[in-house]
Amino acid sequence: MLVYGDAWQEVAPDQALDRLAGRLRRLGAMPAGLPRHAVLAEAFCQAAGLAQGLADAEFEAAGQDDPSPTQAASLALVMRLATALGQSWRSGFRTLANLPPVPQRAAGWPARLRLRQPEGFSFYALYPEGHWQAALASGLGPSTRVIGLRSIGLALAAMVAAALGAAPPLTLRPTGPPFRRRLALAPALQARLAEPAPAFAIVDEGPGLSGSSMAAVAEALLEAGHPAGRLHLFPGHAGLPGAQASAAHRALWQRLPRHVAPLQPDLGAWLAPLAGPPEAPPQDLSGGAWRGLRYGSEAAWPPVDSLQERRKVLLQAGGQRWLARFCGLGEAGRRKAPLARALSRAGFIPAWRGLRHGFSLEAWETAEGLDQRRAEPGLLFDTVLRYLAFRARHFPVPAGQGAAPAALWEMACVNTGLALGDAAGQALRDQAPPLDRLAALARPCRTDGRMQPWEWLHRADGRLLKADALDHHAAHDLVGCQDIAWDVAGAELELGLDGDRLLAALEERLGWPQHGALLDFHRRCYPAFQLGARAMAAASHAHWPAEAVRLGRTDAYAAALARRL
Repeated sequence: MLVYGDAWQEVAPDQALDRLAGRLRRLGAMPAGLPRHAVLAEAFCQAAGLAQGLADAEFEAAGQDDPSPTQAASLALVMRLATALGQSWRSGFRTLANLPPVPQRAAGWPARLRLRQPEGFSFYALYPEGHWQAALASGLGPSTRVIGLRSIGLALAAMVAAALGAAPPLTLRPTGPPFRRRLALAPALQARLAEPAPAFAIVDEGPGLSGSSMAAVAEALLEAGHPAGRLHLFPGHAGLPGAQASAAHRALWQRLPRHVAPLQPDLGAWLAPLAGPPEAPPQDLSGGAWRGLRYGSEAAWPPVDSLQERRKVLLQAGGQRWLARFCGLGEAGRRKAPLARALSRAGFIPAWRGLRHGFSLEAWETAEGLDQRRAEPGLLFDTVLRYLAFRARHFPVPAGQGAAPAALWEMACVNTGLALGDAAGQALRDQAPPLDRLAALARPCRTDGRMQPWEWLHRADGRLLKADALDHHAAHDLVGCQDIAWDVAGAELELGLDGDRLLAALEERLGWPQHGALLDFHRRCYPAFQLGARAMAAASHAHWPAEAVRLGRTDAYAAALARRL
């Protein structure tokens, strides 16, 4: 199934260096505390992103990993900032080491760098400080050879190496099919990996569905003759690889020592300036646990993909309850603040208070998930209309921040064939619309992306509020920002609203054309995407059969797609 995307941005090296220099200058004027530490973390992530972009540019030119002086210079900067970040963390945000100068662009650098989005820092509440803690607790020494997997593994490996006092890490780019990654190494690098060492640290954010990236490095080291006992995994979580892992890779993961120290933020203290003094221990609502507070029985629970869901915590502070939700470190989180502030002031979401080092804080609403049988139809239609019009009017984005129609159509055809059979997939391909024309008609915005009833809060006074409204347009999937017709198609299928009527009302309210051709296009793409997302989520929940059953209830999406064939 086609579900996930690989987000990246192209930047000029001078632009990336200027942004990093600005962060470091700002740090020097800030007082000690969490806000300064958060800016330091952002500077560290920016430096790691620059090093990743340079290494990947050389990889693409050579077709293989081959360390160079350019890579070494960029990694030296990352290591200095990793040490500063680790020391700040250990000191309770009181210590700020001397910060290095930002280097000038060197001759031979490419004109543009492709910087990949670090998924763990953006989506999965993975903090680089956690790998620092894991390294300190590992018992490994400074002679450990550290290997990080790009993209995010470069940053995490720098934290491990800095904590151990080890040399800067080697960084590798696994390639090939997502579930069968392999390495492409220059002969000199292969020889270097064959050199003896007391221990090797293999560092990344995984394992994901297959764990094949870290396994590819481990297999290369084993083939080079290193004993398995010297290979240490530093993953982003304590779990095993997912449903796509081979039996050999699963056995390898269980065989090798693993060092995991998931960072547990003291959210009560972190968020006290926004919420007030904490009055009770935080309650973790992640992985669908929030359903226990919204629904009377488990039989009424909606499905959740617990592996993809953002981390959520319920706080009791300052005389009331609050919901803290991870929305991304650094720039990934800050980009959502204007949207959160505007939606809160307009009354579409619960009252929003602000951001603190990756977590967004809003008032906890004592409300139920939307029950369409009890909702007043006129109110539901009007609320959705006003909400979608607000997003379309106030949060447009340039083209290119989401999947183009051609990419969405390919996703729809592939997923339809896998879900409904090859004949259905081919039938959809035979209906291909004029994709270039659709791209020209679209006015992309920060779409919501989640119109399901359980994504709405039904207050006792009858009002409807939108939950989790900040970042589905910037999630780990391939959809991204789309024309508001994407949300109209979602509202039609998920809430039973009349899509044509809703589109016409949006045109009248917004004052610019809304195109039925775009709605018809998304009426095919939206259910195809949901079928793919649900199928992959259900397959990854074999450990939770009841959730797999909930996720597997996709008849409505299949029927909607079949109607369009």
